[in-house]
Amino acid sequence: MNLFLRAGIAISVLTLLIVVHTTTGIAEAGDLLPTEKQCSSLENPDAKTKGWCVAINRRQGNCLACHIIVTDKWPTAFPPGGSVAPPLVAMKQRYPDTAKLRAQIHDAQSVNPQAVMPPFGKHKIISEEDIDNIVEFLMSI
Repeated sequence: MNLFLRAGIAISVLTLLIVVHTTTGIAEAGDLLPTEKQCSSLENPDAKTKGWCVAINRRQGNCLACHIIVTDKWPTAFPPGGSVAPPLVAMKQRYPDTAKLRAQIHDAQSVNPQAVMPPFGKHKIISEEDIDNIVEFLMSI
């Protein structure tokens, strides 16, 4: 398939995903997600917020190094995510089976042997609980 055609299809799909995207669950309407610094001082955060905090922590998940996370609750003045991996948007639609999303985070190479995403669970980069919390967060966006 022509490279330009494939790029056009990818852009169209991304645009469609952004248009159908709705954020639910994390916080009340108008509330922003915490920054990495704010995450360390939260008292009793729910699983979704814990997942967000692991995902943005540069010493843990560090998902923003490669992915952009599309949410209307983005913290003010927070840096954007990366652009070398697929955007994290409309995850319920993309992963109706949460076990497949969890497996992707746990060891992306088990799904795609050429994946460059670190095998977070397989190499114990983050805990199993952290992976579960990231899945909770991602399924809310």
